[in-house]
Amino acid sequence: MTAATRAQPRAAAPERILSLDRLAALSSDALRGLYARGSVPDDLTALDGRPKGRMLAVRGLEHGPAGRLLRAMARHPRFPWDGKSFFPDQADASRGINRVDLVVRRFDLFPFATRIEPSVLDGQPCVYLDYEQPGNPWFIARIRDELREVGPDLYLGPALWKRLRGGASHLLWFAVDFATPSNA
Repeated sequence: MTAATRAQPRAAAPERILSLDRLAALSSDALRGLYARGSVPDDLTALDGRPKGRMLAVRGLEHGPAGRLLRAMARHPRFPWDGKSFFPDQADASRGINRVDLVVRRFDLFPFATRIEPSVLDGQPCVYLDYEQPGNPWFIARIRDELREVGPDLYLGPALWKRLRGGASHLLWFAVDFATPSNA
């Protein structure tokens, strides 16, 4: 080995292409395209832990002052929603709960069950987070969250409002990052 070879710095680990910050910078249309190309795990036990979460974009409010304010609030460390905790039970069904930090106290709120089923956005498989669980208020039971993996340990999904006559309205985009576990 020559002195020149020894003096060269060691190559750094490759940077993740996607992160919560990079997802938050994308438009709703770009997030939809990324979600469409995402995948579901072969086994729901892959969703295990307390990934950091981030609200990314609210449909219809992504531009202008309101959109900038919402993105800044979601990025702030004191934003109340910290993410979701996942507890794997089986390969095809599992459970979880949302983590909310209200400065003076942290809460685990709004449990959900998970399973693989077709997305209401495009009919392709997704991880469905089912809030129709005992103890959840009616308005939480009307939420439909979906997830797909869009990068290593990085899951993107729409939050939707289930309509009374079927179907759902898309409200916002969110993501959870298993590579960045929550400290909360």
